[in-house]
Amino acid sequence: MTEPPKLKAKSNPSGKPQRGKPERYTGKRADLKHNGTKQDGEKRHVAGKKDFSRPVLASPTYNTERDKTDRFSSQIPPSTSEEESDLIYGRHPVLTALETPRQLNRLWVTARLRYDHRFHSLLQQAKENGTVIDEVESKRLDQITHHANHQGIAAQVAPYDYLELGELIDKAKSASQQPVIVAADGITDPHNLGAIIRTAEAIGAQGLVIPQRRAAGITSTVMKVAAGALETFSVARAINFSRALEELKAAGFWVYGTALEAEQSIQTVKFSGPIVLVVGSEGEGLSLSAQRCCDLLVSIPLSGNTPSLNASVATGMALYEIFRQRWQNVNYVNIGTKKDTLEN
Repeated sequence: MTEPPKLKAKSNPSGKPQRGKPERYTGKRADLKHNGTKQDGEKRHVAGKKDFSRPVLASPTYNTERDKTDRFSSQIPPSTSEEESDLIYGRHPVLTALETPRQLNRLWVTARLRYDHRFHSLLQQAKENGTVIDEVESKRLDQITHHANHQGIAAQVAPYDYLELGELIDKAKSASQQPVIVAADGITDPHNLGAIIRTAEAIGAQGLVIPQRRAAGITSTVMKVAAGALETFSVARAINFSRALEELKAAGFWVYGTALEAEQSIQTVKFSGPIVLVVGSEGEGLSLSAQRCCDLLVSIPLSGNTPSLNASVATGMALYEIFRQRWQNVNYVNIGTKKDTLEN
């Protein structure tokens, strides 16, 4: 098995390549002082006159702890209530959820679909497990799902159970000798995230890593687009995305990042061994910190006038190239084995 190509080693005093070590920048910090000007915090009263160039803000007073919370509510990140009490809707996503051990808190279904042979026994089993079953009209489902395409059924699921990164690594290695994990760097569109999950699970990848902040989580939209793939596909959420990539490298994975500016085309790379495919966000691509953690940056060659690809489309194309090489190697081995058998 040939070793994947590495990034060009940077010069250092020892003369040895240092894999994945970020660059350090030395030098003096920028001096923000300006000669002849006052610094922040200094008094601005000149000759007994007040300086009205900067407004003076009065210190806020709080009567209660609740007032203090309201005062800073705009600075608090958006709540995860959508993920904590989420909905899935549509026949295929709900049917997949019913067939797995995942806990459903409540379920709304039309009378016509409730006694459908595909759902009836599963709904009865869910009811015995504690799920509240409500038989409702289609208009009620329109209200619950905000006029989404519910197809006559919706369910409130328990919060998504993210795996720890170490658990995801162990699970991936136990599932395959050459596991493939996708790492999504800041995907904010839930439709793109759902499409990435659906494609990754369908093509044979073993899991996904997403950042905890500034990225979409597993919501009802993601579940809907993933079309049931999340019931058999593991997702880990990392507080520090760069540190998660370093942990994957320490576990034996080779980290490949997709970047539009990368000089090496993806079809020229020989993918082998455990692999992490890092894909960037919709507008900004891979962050600099994520690029520094990659062993190699690859690009998908384009010949049209469109300058870039959708994040989920690019992920699908990169994953297909990785697995195409593996399928090709397997076919060659099978052909050689069959030929030897016929000759003997």
